[in-house]
Amino acid sequence: MTGNTEEIADIVCEALENKGIEVEMDECTSVDAEDFLDFDINIVATYTYGDGELPDEIVDFYEDLQDLDLSDKIYGVVGSGDTFYDEFCKSVDDFDAAFAECNAIKGAQSVKVDLAAEEDDIVALENFVEELTSKLA
Repeated sequence: MTGNTEEIADIVCEALENKGIEVEMDECTSVDAEDFLDFDINIVATYTYGDGELPDEIVDFYEDLQDLDLSDKIYGVVGSGDTFYDEFCKSVDDFDAAFAECNAIKGAQSVKVDLAAEEDDIVALENFVEELTSKLA
């Protein structure tokens, strides 16, 4: 809605590409959760709507994700929220739990950004990528 999450995704993609990793980025409305079976690292960038709700456009993807077995896949979750709300970036936590239920390998600690990414957030996102890629065989 604000573009903050897309900006976060762009920062993560650029950091991955700078490490020589081929990246495919798509919106949740144009991919199936099963597409995650085709990749070594899977990252979800999400925002949290209102008081902790998943965005409407990602609910189907979230539900489909929980039906997968991602045992040999590395995952990470990043997202934006607003500290004004009690449930800051709850969608990030929801996706982290969904990946864990799929037996995926947590590649990095999730990164939660308050509104738009600032310099400290960019560093945290770059560190997130460093940690994720260190898990590749």
